Amino acid sequence: MLIRTEFPYGTTREDVRIPMPDGVRLYARIWRPVTDAPVPALLEYLPHRLTDATAPRDAQRHPWYAGHGYASVRVDVRGHGCSGGRPGDRYAPRELADGVAVVEWLAAQPWCTGSVGMFGIGWGGTAALQIAAFSPEALKAVVTVGSTDDRFDNDGHGAGGCVPAEAVAARSAALLALTARPPDPLYAGDGWREQWLARLEAVEPAVHAWLAHGTRDDYWRHGSVCEDYGAIGAAVLAVGGLYDPHRDTVLRLVTHLPADRVRGLLGPWPHDYPDRAAAPGPAIGFLQETLRWWDHWLRGAANGAMDTPLLRSWIAPSHPPAPAYEALPGRWVGEAAWPSPAVTPVTYGFQGVPVAVASPQQTGVDAGRSLPVGGSADLPPDQRAEDARSACFEFPVAGAAPVEVLGRPRAVLRLRMDVPYGQVAARLCDVAPDGSSTLVTRGALNLSARLGRDKAVPWPVGAYEDVVVELGATGHAFAPGHRIRLALSSAYWPWLWPRAGSGAGWTLDPAGSALVLPVRGASPSEPGIVFEPPEQAEPLGAAVPATLDEPRPERLVVRDVARGAWRLEVDPRRGGTRLHPDGLEYGEEATEVYEIQEADPLSARTRADWRIRLHRPEPAWDVRIETHSDITCEEGAFLTSDELVCREGGEIVFHRTWQRRLPRAAG
Repeated sequence: MLIRTEFPYGTTREDVRIPMPDGVRLYARIWRPVTDAPVPALLEYLPHRLTDATAPRDAQRHPWYAGHGYASVRVDVRGHGCSGGRPGDRYAPRELADGVAVVEWLAAQPWCTGSVGMFGIGWGGTAALQIAAFSPEALKAVVTVGSTDDRFDNDGHGAGGCVPAEAVAARSAALLALTARPPDPLYAGDGWREQWLARLEAVEPAVHAWLAHGTRDDYWRHGSVCEDYGAIGAAVLAVGGLYDPHRDTVLRLVTHLPADRVRGLLGPWPHDYPDRAAAPGPAIGFLQETLRWWDHWLRGAANGAMDTPLLRSWIAPSHPPAPAYEALPGRWVGEAAWPSPAVTPVTYGFQGVPVAVASPQQTGVDAGRSLPVGGSADLPPDQRAEDARSACFEFPVAGAAPVEVLGRPRAVLRLRMDVPYGQVAARLCDVAPDGSSTLVTRGALNLSARLGRDKAVPWPVGAYEDVVVELGATGHAFAPGHRIRLALSSAYWPWLWPRAGSGAGWTLDPAGSALVLPVRGASPSEPGIVFEPPEQAEPLGAAVPATLDEPRPERLVVRDVARGAWRLEVDPRRGGTRLHPDGLEYGEEATEVYEIQEADPLSARTRADWRIRLHRPEPAWDVRIETHSDITCEEGAFLTSDELVCREGGEIVFHRTWQRRLPRAAG
């Protein structure tokens, strides 16, 4: 990583409060170049606290953009950080209206040319797309990373219509704890305590809304830009990692947006900015890449930003399975159009007699993390044990050339069920000559959602039907001598929450089933796609204190043989304790537990515990937040339990518990 200390411009930093139409003020940090001329503005808008939680990441990029002639602005969403107001649901109408108001405020400043760009990852990247769909005149361009265009099916809430247990439980628990953090009195002033207590009264566990909306209804349609891609007026650079569950958004955006104002980039990354060197890599000079985008769309520079292929993708060759890679081998390829004429659907038909599939409920313990961020146990290990719990269909890679796949595979399955509800998990694996099995991509389908994610239609008991399971996007070359394996299971815990009766599984008829791969043909002249090495601005200087504590395993699987019970213990590595240059000691610790019995779908249980401390010795300030979140189920409902305890100086200032029984109409 190259750390830049010299830039074309000197820079300044200023914290301001941006007024909203209703009088609430949002807290903002603005890095600006030292110049008398007005400059374009770049906005990163999200709730994750610019004064502490994202401060190390912000220091890498915002001063870098300012040094290249942009006013780079980081704003906390209403009700978070040091912003005023109360927190609301993710992507609530008020949040998006505030975002539009921030864009308009920036464009009206005397130091701004009137042209604004937005960028972000995850929540921030999705908000950028959503605000672009309001078409504010000043918003000319967007860079969206690891974001979603479909809040139900591509944002950790509904995997093929299934309830993604780990994603829902972990994210809801995290949001409860993170939303409860107080404003920092160093920046918010003397009224921080009253502001904090008013916020806490508005806190509600997100899982209540998420599980109450089991199909793709109006709740999920709101903020899903796939409802009307044509509403997006800004130019969009869509970026995703092949290990990021939101990567399919990139393919849909380059398909549906006009080719003269969209570009897509799919690289070998987890859920992180591509310059930050989170494993796997390789990292790229992403800031330089985005600077060309901004210069073209915000300054009108003829710099070749739109001369690149519509879609640039990484294709990795066959490689051994591992829970982490420092970097993946592979190469960049470019497609002038998407769908690409170079990619052809190739059908691999199944053979054999009908097979009954009733996977044990612990199938999925080797799935890896649902949202990889570069941890040492994020990715799926060798899949042989999982394959043994599944029905597998294999196709040898014959000849001397690899089978190169780019896009979204799909499984076409003819199934019969003797119960009204069930699910299918499909995993595409690369099997080496030594028998090791590397997971390439996967997908799932709630069989009651087979006619559409907005429907919950029970299966006609005893009947055969044809269904399609879409797998996530991939770029992979299966080597000669390897085998292409499709593994099908009726359970996938804790990625998918099982349902009563689903333990009976289903019967698959190979005669009506097939794997369809998007096979990329050899191009006579591959474009030379090269990225600059990654570089950033100087780091913030937050220190991590030494500790003698032995770190917990990131993912630990415990099997109780006598009870037939399985327990997955997860340490999501939230970052531990950091000492910030402004004197703040900020610490986060979390644990997650997922339990299930081999033969009982209703035994599924999740638990997440969070502890956060914000401490500053001078002036004395010490706040602690503790949360406990549990989800269990019965035949027709989810049962949720949440507890929030907030302390100031050891004294409890807020304590609330929530218990809900949420009927399960689908999922």
